[in-house]
Amino acid sequence: MAVTPTRVALLIESSRSYGRRLLRGISLYARTRGDWALLHQEMTMGDSVPNWISQANLSGVIARVDTHNIGPLKQLGLPIVDVLCSRSALGIPQVETDDRAVAQLAFEHLYERGFRRFAFCGYRGAHYSEARLLHFRECVAAAGCPMSIYETAGGRGESLSVAEQRGVSDTDSLAAWLQTLQRPTGLMACHDIRGQQVLNACRQLDISVPDDIGVIGVDDDDMICSLSDPPLTSVRPDAEAVGYRAAETLSAMIAGASSSNVEHVTPTQIVQRQWTQVIAVDDPELSRVCRFIRENACHGIDVADIVEFSALSRRQLERRFRQHLDTTPREEITAVQIRRLKQLLTETELPLEQIAPLAGYRHAESMSVTFKRETGQTPGGYRRSRLPRTDS
Repeated sequence: MAVTPTRVALLIESSRSYGRRLLRGISLYARTRGDWALLHQEMTMGDSVPNWISQANLSGVIARVDTHNIGPLKQLGLPIVDVLCSRSALGIPQVETDDRAVAQLAFEHLYERGFRRFAFCGYRGAHYSEARLLHFRECVAAAGCPMSIYETAGGRGESLSVAEQRGVSDTDSLAAWLQTLQRPTGLMACHDIRGQQVLNACRQLDISVPDDIGVIGVDDDDMICSLSDPPLTSVRPDAEAVGYRAAETLSAMIAGASSSNVEHVTPTQIVQRQWTQVIAVDDPELSRVCRFIRENACHGIDVADIVEFSALSRRQLERRFRQHLDTTPREEITAVQIRRLKQLLTETELPLEQIAPLAGYRHAESMSVTFKRETGQTPGGYRRSRLPRTDS
């Protein structure tokens, strides 16, 4: 006897990495069932409910429910699970990322790097931004640190896409706020798109990131984070788990269970990018020197070049490095070179002879000796250890 498939519509954007991960999680659940047929079309945030939904003979819907689509979705009279979790979808079962844990991870990352002044940049009226602001502010207050807040003006009930569009147009106000921040400041952006806007404004204002402002986003959107300058460190939610749990919830509802719960899924990790090893210091000259090292270590500079650049003597530099960073200028040069080597070994297939000059070494032999001393591995061994594992 043929099995009638459970037909599930997925109204989830594939234009963002979070949406794509949600879809992967749902797909994984569907494969465990075997009788699910998933219906999905390419869409972006803010798209209306497609016309085919009402004629698709559906069993249920998993959607990013917002003000623009809540009415048409409810009119379907089908089980619905929401994975956007805005206020407009109250009463519909929801599965979402735990914003308290997101804020906690972001705060701890900044605090561990020496920041003792904090800022938050988001959108007023956007539920996820306001939730992350609330919890981030709690973390900052518990640590007894000052905090500054910037939110693009908006109103409750606006769709997420409208709130984000407002953020694109208020660059002047954002820039003016950034200039008021005392430095160094650790800044949490409500998500990666907002983080990229902050980084663009900092670049235009010649605000050094991360020496003056350290920025962390949310979502770990690999495209947005990689296109940012410098590449954006970000909290990675476990969107796959959110999608999987949403599918489980919908399956139970289709079977007759009732639910109006809101479930929270813990984020997985901080994905650290270029500035993650930076330690915030209140010494402006030391901060300036650290930036010089970071920007030039892979161009073959030595301690004499640092002394020439700095307003301090070599002895003063050595003392301040020990006092604030527990290292030396020479060790800081090496640390930057090692981070660059790790990146090149992981992300490229270049031979060692071509990698060496890109990290500031004249010869691959001296590079290999230094790398082994600092990491305990040869460059080739490190590269092999980073290759994806394959099951035989």
